[in-house]
Amino acid sequence: MEIFQTALPEVIVFAPPVFSDSRGYFLETYQQQKYADIGIPHPFVQDNQSYSTKHVLRGLHFQLKHPQGKLVRVTQGEVFDVAVDIRRNSPTFGKWHGEILSAENKKQMYIPENFAHGFCVLSDGAEFLYKCTDFYVPGDEAGLMWDDPQLAIDWPVDTPILSAKDAILPKVGAILDLLPSGK
Repeated sequence: MEIFQTALPEVIVFAPPVFSDSRGYFLETYQQQKYADIGIPHPFVQDNQSYSTKHVLRGLHFQLKHPQGKLVRVTQGEVFDVAVDIRRNSPTFGKWHGEILSAENKKQMYIPENFAHGFCVLSDGAEFLYKCTDFYVPGDEAGLMWDDPQLAIDWPVDTPILSAKDAILPKVGAILDLLPSGK
């Protein structure tokens, strides 16, 4: 498995081996021991899938009391995927890593617990799959404004399509006391 280093040590980007021939291809998208060996320690308890059209931006989302680690990949189209460290006492607090994930490159990214997550669709549409280390708890969800100047994320789209909920998310400064203390 090819592993790509990021500026956020806990965020892991990798490309599983793809075995291609005249019939098509095969790849192993998850195997617990192999993924634990590269630093993804938690078992996954929930799988999610979404489809979004071009320029839709989902995020930046996280859960407060039930943080979710996420293993994400794209099976159709292309997205710009972002992880943001929201642990108040972390030396990388507020730092982010963005990665192009696509059906073509078959890259995966692991977003650890206590990181905010979001993505923006670059292709006409994208099917996005993610495995989560904890269950979705509706009353526990939170988020940050996608264009918060304190985060300064270099999104590849200037005017994304947002849900009503994502359009009114707070900036980091407004909810700093709610964020996990972390390391």
